[in-house]
Amino acid sequence: MLARPVDFMESALSLAGLALGYTSPNPAVGAVVVRDGVVVGLGYTQPPGSVHAEVMALHQAGDRAQGATMYVTLEPCCRQGRTPPCTKAITDAGISEVHMALLDPNPLVSGRGLKQLEEAGINTFIGDHEEKAREVNEGYIKFITTGLPFVIAKFAMSLDGKIATQNGDSKWISGDEARNFVHYLRHIVDAVMVGANTVVVDDPQLSARGCSGKGGKTRLQPLRVIVDGRGRTPLSARLFAEPGKTLVAVAKPFDAKKAEALRKAGAEVVEVTAEGDTMDLAELLSMLGKRQVTSVLVEGGNTLFGSLFDSGLVDKVLAFVSPIIIGGDGAKSAVGGHGVGVVAEALRLERAKISEFGEDVLVSGYLGGK
Repeated sequence: MLARPVDFMESALSLAGLALGYTSPNPAVGAVVVRDGVVVGLGYTQPPGSVHAEVMALHQAGDRAQGATMYVTLEPCCRQGRTPPCTKAITDAGISEVHMALLDPNPLVSGRGLKQLEEAGINTFIGDHEEKAREVNEGYIKFITTGLPFVIAKFAMSLDGKIATQNGDSKWISGDEARNFVHYLRHIVDAVMVGANTVVVDDPQLSARGCSGKGGKTRLQPLRVIVDGRGRTPLSARLFAEPGKTLVAVAKPFDAKKAEALRKAGAEVVEVTAEGDTMDLAELLSMLGKRQVTSVLVEGGNTLFGSLFDSGLVDKVLAFVSPIIIGGDGAKSAVGGHGVGVVAEALRLERAKISEFGEDVLVSGYLGGK
């Protein structure tokens, strides 16, 4: 049986995956240096202010980089930031050929890195595994082109579409494998968002636990964002005892005494424009973008999901479906809000995929061509 040829760009993408959760607001990039068919250098983006993937791979390759080929998941940077431009490091190392999965959409870079390499006489190729490269950096791409975070709606539901029983019990609809994957998702995003009712009913921790370090108390945690117009979040909520920061978004104007009590509990309180009980979630997302939050994992509940979908603010859906039937006219479905009037107007996932997590099935996809 013939051995499968090595896909060097696939290897670079695997390396980029190791950087997810540690590089924001920078992209997560992987790089592989190959000489005479042998890998001589591997690298992935280090935390902001440290070395980029290309430089890490070149350091490992050393003199063997001369005349070698580099496979990199994103166009090398071409400007002086907190670190020198990668295009110069590549040129100085004597790399003869560079394969890029994707051009960097950053307006300060896009196409300029490619041009610098070509002007230095380096052969360049673009587009290898482009779709996968986009997926790895979908949060960065949305943020760098719009200033807004990439919004992921994640929920678990029964086969009949329920997220809890009519008595409010939801532990646990999904199995261990699915829940472990959610901790990985919390590990790679910048923020986790829920509505106040989810905190009142479920008392979640909303922290990344496990995941090779980020879940530990000495590592960064995703920002916890509670959408709580009326300030119903209990001061005894477990999430206040978790490592990391909590932000409570309340309706403007907000009661000063309630705000102070939330601050004493450990939260930052921000006021958001609201009309009745409906908060301006686009304004909230814009606030988060200004804080360099590139991605938000929304975990419920029904009302928050409804508002986000009605406003067209969701970029990606991750829906776990468990092979159970809950029933009950009063049991909530995953998405509330106004919805659509006819099925023909229903939001449809694009590039939909189906994956298995134990007995559960994950349906994932993107909305509105995103």
